[in-house]
Amino acid sequence: MNNLNCAIVIPTYNGGALWENAALNIRKYYDGRVIIIDSGSNDKTVKIAKDYGFEVYQIPNSEFNHGGTRNYGASLVADSCDIVIFMTQDAILQNRSSIDNLITLFEENKDLAAAYGKQLPHDNANPVASHARFFNYSNHGYVVNENDAKSQGVGIKAVFLSNSFSAYRLSAFNKIGGFANNTILCEDMLFAANALRSGFKVGYQPLSSVKHSHNYSPVEEFKRYFDIGVFHCDQAWIGERFGGAKSEGGKFLKSEFRYLLKNAPHYILLACMNNFSKILGYKLGKKYKRIPVNIVRKLSMHKRFWK
Repeated sequence: MNNLNCAIVIPTYNGGALWENAALNIRKYYDGRVIIIDSGSNDKTVKIAKDYGFEVYQIPNSEFNHGGTRNYGASLVADSCDIVIFMTQDAILQNRSSIDNLITLFEENKDLAAAYGKQLPHDNANPVASHARFFNYSNHGYVVNENDAKSQGVGIKAVFLSNSFSAYRLSAFNKIGGFANNTILCEDMLFAANALRSGFKVGYQPLSSVKHSHNYSPVEEFKRYFDIGVFHCDQAWIGERFGGAKSEGGKFLKSEFRYLLKNAPHYILLACMNNFSKILGYKLGKKYKRIPVNIVRKLSMHKRFWK
């Protein structure tokens, strides 16, 4: 039994059938408070949430923001909780111990500001998506501060954090200032970087897991990585302080090729197309300030950012 109180916060918008599965598993494996911040769903998302006894707060679609909406959710539980757990509407909790194991990490590490759990591929994940999950979410957990990250050569992975399934100590969250509300995405990574440079620790708990993956097309990968490039352009200090992603990218490409060659060689062409799209999108995103905004909007996955 954990001594720290927690609540789950999930932003939703037209979650569809996958959200119904996610809600079912949350209620099956977690008995605590669940907060839904819905931004104008016109399907059964809100009804599903209410049917499972979740608290629903509704905001206009135009007000949704990756960081700001989650800050709002955190503020709703700040008076009653020590830990806030963020999930996305397409993340399916895998077992009852996942939440407990995540909270235990905070009990064992008093300077831990944030931690994330393992993400497994969905049942319908293609081999490219499956490998990405196996590569990025190992069986080895960690808790590091900035000095640990540098001495261990962790590089940019030190600031990896995913709000598809992550937890934050609210005292540290508020001290750091929560999430930035002006980022196109990667509000979780920016928080991790700020936490580390503020003297806190971040961690990974592989004993906590959800199913969460995407079968992105080359066009979708281009747009997603364009936005990641925009983020790294605006937050260049992260790469300067913690190192770039080149070495990790090289490891990923080699691992992916070996995995597909062994398990699904007919997906190698798609992987090559996806990787080319990622690189091109990222490089263009880092130079977005030189591109007319009407074109930038077309290249971006998160179009509402470009108001």
